[in-house]
Amino acid sequence: MDALREFLHILWHSFRNLLPIVLVVGLFQLALIRQVPEGLLPITIGLLVVVLGVAVFLQGLEIGIFPIGKNLSNEFAKKGSLPLLMLFGFALGFAAVIAEPALIAVAHKAQVVSQGRVDELTLRLLVATSVGAVVAVGVLRTILGQSLHWYLIVGYVLVVTVTFFAPEEIIGLAYDSGGVTTNIVTVPLIAALGLGLAVSIRGRNPLAHGFGLVALAVMVPMISVQLYGVVVYSFGEAGDAAMPVPLLAEESDHLGGIEKASATLGGILLGMLTELLLMVRDVLPIIAVVLFFQYLVIRKPIAHVARVVSGFVLVIVGLYAFVLGLKLGLFPIGQQMAEQLIALGAPVYLYLFAFAIGFATTLAEPALIAIGHKAEEAAKGRLSANRIRLLVALGVAVGITVGVHRILTGDSIHYYIMTGYALVILLTWFAPKYIVPLAFDLGGVTTSEVTVPLVTALGIGLATHIEGRNVLIDGFGLIAFASLFPILTVLLYALVAERSAHTRGGAE
Repeated sequence: MDALREFLHILWHSFRNLLPIVLVVGLFQLALIRQVPEGLLPITIGLLVVVLGVAVFLQGLEIGIFPIGKNLSNEFAKKGSLPLLMLFGFALGFAAVIAEPALIAVAHKAQVVSQGRVDELTLRLLVATSVGAVVAVGVLRTILGQSLHWYLIVGYVLVVTVTFFAPEEIIGLAYDSGGVTTNIVTVPLIAALGLGLAVSIRGRNPLAHGFGLVALAVMVPMISVQLYGVVVYSFGEAGDAAMPVPLLAEESDHLGGIEKASATLGGILLGMLTELLLMVRDVLPIIAVVLFFQYLVIRKPIAHVARVVSGFVLVIVGLYAFVLGLKLGLFPIGQQMAEQLIALGAPVYLYLFAFAIGFATTLAEPALIAIGHKAEEAAKGRLSANRIRLLVALGVAVGITVGVHRILTGDSIHYYIMTGYALVILLTWFAPKYIVPLAFDLGGVTTSEVTVPLVTALGIGLATHIEGRNVLIDGFGLIAFASLFPILTVLLYALVAERSAHTRGGAE
């Protein structure tokens, strides 16, 4: 009975979190476009399926993924073997990313629009290896108790430096590749690893040392993909990079599109089964890593194995329902809105929609909800989960609006990205050290299963329909802005809050 009550509570929260998206779309449809969206019934059903999927997913996280992540961290900490811990961090990071659907979609799109200069398998292996390596380094940082801000300052100086020399065709893709490495499965698991280590090791602060792995997992692929771009655009064969193929079509190919199944009941059921099997495939590498280290390295059975298995099953089913609901509900309405707003011919409406949808989709992000609650627990009253979500949502809204402005004006992404991360480096230097790991992690969790498809569709749609824009150069990059600006808002808030507290303390 308690479990049912808890699930109903999560279900209500999921509905409440999705409500802002419905309100934004409804307001724009009624006030500006003044027509009922095509396929209203399937869209409504899709939105309800999203709500159910998020609730089931979050329940699975609490039952299965968070406990197994913390348990493995505790066991490795007891063993005291640094090489084993770093090997586990690498394997977990690599496995979590190599089968990531959003990365598969972005890599395939990059190969298509670059006419083969960018190889999709090479790109995926490069990003997965980068994430694995940096999670291993992040584990070492937590064990040694080192401050994250030095890693981030040096890392983002490298990011900005490489951006200065990288070809413009690769920059948006590189920053987007960093963003899509973090999804609603990998973020909680990697965060659980960091928090588990911080709790297990004496003298470590969960807030200062537990967070930060996600931040590093986002940062390093930005460097490696840009360096890859320097090589392929210097020595690769020339090609036309302006082929306007919508990303959502490619993404549907990889996620297994129900819409491609036949109209018969058998065809629909086959399509749904294919989707579910592909979702299992995406989670299998993570399960394989967990089982390998649990039984062959630690050599202990999993505690409460039935509960953990049921948690993983709930995660897979919830993720499946979530993606199915996105394609039934959010994808179609996102595509319709982008085309309709462009047709209005008034850029101010595009800016308003970019801001509103960025804010609304971020509030609905399952990974942000999960990390926000974990941050509130770790901070013991110093931070509020709801305030964190509002700050991050504001940052994403501003970031996507700035990114849309860049596409509309045709400005080079170089200057926007370099200026933005220069500000991030400056704020990292002055901000309270306890907030830095969390701020960068929050920048990573904004680019997950809700935001990536809608934001990428918006960027590709604008670059496709605006004359003189190049899909590869201008279509990618919105995810980068969605990752960058939340870091700025959270760091600024922490800096202002600390200064205000010092001022009040001095006055008293």
